Amino acid sequence: MAFSAPGRSWSGTVDYGPGPLHSPASVAELQQLVAASPRLRALGTRHSFSEVAVSSGPLVTLARMPADIEVDTAARTVRVGAGVRYGEVAVAAHEAGLALGNMGSLPHISVGGASATGTHGSGDGHRSLANAVRRIELVTAGGDLLTLDREADPEVFGGAVLALGLLGVATHLTLDLVPAHDMAQTVHLDLPAAALAQEELSAILGAGNSVSLFHHWDGTIAQAWVKRRLGPEGQPALPERWHGGTRAPRPVHPLPGIGAEPCTDQSGEPGPAHERLPHFRLAFTPSSGEEIQSEYFVAREDLAAALAAVMPLGERIRPLLHASEVRTVAADELWLSPAHHRDSACVHFTWKQMPREVAALLPEIEERLAPFAPRPHWGKVFTTDPAVVRDRYPRLADFLALRDRLDPGRTFANDFADRLLGE
Repeated sequence: MAFSAPGRSWSGTVDYGPGPLHSPASVAELQQLVAASPRLRALGTRHSFSEVAVSSGPLVTLARMPADIEVDTAARTVRVGAGVRYGEVAVAAHEAGLALGNMGSLPHISVGGASATGTHGSGDGHRSLANAVRRIELVTAGGDLLTLDREADPEVFGGAVLALGLLGVATHLTLDLVPAHDMAQTVHLDLPAAALAQEELSAILGAGNSVSLFHHWDGTIAQAWVKRRLGPEGQPALPERWHGGTRAPRPVHPLPGIGAEPCTDQSGEPGPAHERLPHFRLAFTPSSGEEIQSEYFVAREDLAAALAAVMPLGERIRPLLHASEVRTVAADELWLSPAHHRDSACVHFTWKQMPREVAALLPEIEERLAPFAPRPHWGKVFTTDPAVVRDRYPRLADFLALRDRLDPGRTFANDFADRLLGE
């Protein structure tokens, strides 16, 4: 089944191409589609802001595929359809006495799309979401089915999951789970300039299992969202006055002027981890999507210096900005991960929907970040020179060799990947 209008991204800023958009209802239908397609790109929940999923030819969505969620309590794993959203997986895991070890700020994103593009949450001990994948099932070029496993295929698995959709169309992924646990979330407001010193930043970002800092490039931190495990095996509650900031007296939204109803509980009361780790609740749309996002990974120890380097642009940034967020991500072994072999801090921008103005300012931001060897998020907007991007990934040659092996005819290629990684 095909639709003539594939549509646009969640933000409305990315046109995926002329289509058609195919919507198979089974793995067998997907295999037939791939076998008959000289070019094909897969769409997830359309939350990327870059052109990572854009196609000059047909597209495919897994929206009509079975929403499989198969929890194995003994193995502490869950096998899910690639189009299933993290929020749905989290609820099923919780009902089985288990939990996802990490979640992004949105529970609305699909497991397949988020893993493929390097989506992450926050926390000094949390790696990106793709690192929870222990097995991936792909329809590769020609319509063949291929399963790759972390333990059975260690020589290639590091390149197989966070792969930008270039190796095939994922049908299912098997994720590691952890025992169910409660967490509590509090928000602290108006942390002063002293909080942006490296030692203070490290202490603040390490104060919870997951911490996010929102600011507006004015030299202070507007909001610190702290998510912690409490109780005998966890951490004590934070005081009302903390690192110079004050506990928010009522729930807040991270973006100015928006009501907090879509946000997860900020009362400080314990609740299931999946109801605290994301910033937003699955039952609500967090915003209208009228935004653009950019994000750069730097070494965690360089965070204060990186922020200080960009701070002089604050007066030019603020008119274009909803808010900026700082998060941390632990180092990993995934070949195309922006956190590859580097404990990272993420400098994130949520821009107003002003694409020309944002595109004009990004090169100056990237120039100021250049001494810190930033790696852009694959799913966000950036202007970094492709040669510079390639130089920042020491396993890129291994990834390209794996792509040559699995997709020699470039069925799943697109201009975005060709430009950044090489044809």
